[in-house]
Amino acid sequence: MSELEKRIENSKTSIFKAVFPNTTNHYDTLFGGTALQLMDEVAFITATRFARKRVVTVSSERVDFKQPIPAGTLVELLGKVVHVGNTSLKVQVEIFIEQMYSEDREQAINGEFTFVAIDNAKNPVSVI
Repeated sequence: MSELEKRIENSKTSIFKAVFPNTTNHYDTLFGGTALQLMDEVAFITATRFARKRVVTVSSERVDFKQPIPAGTLVELLGKVVHVGNTSLKVQVEIFIEQMYSEDREQAINGEFTFVAIDNAKNPVSVI
């Protein structure tokens, strides 16, 4: 395994959350904006764990909402680096729904976020 592959593997991030009523809309499903916020947070953690430098989000790319996420479920957010450039990297984030009292699990949302590493003067620096 190359050093880059090790860094990608070691930066994978998984976070679980419970979907409570205060994070849902009038359909009793997770607000889309809340899902995006959680995804950006997991992407940021993943990018930081990979680069070990200051990173900022520069774009979110195609985010697909495949399933509504109902109140009273658990969600797992998985972040993984999928592309490394000179000063930027892309992180894929997937959200899976798990029923609290069964083994049912399905993917609800996926998307990609691009980050750039910066120095103290906010100039781009190498992520490698």
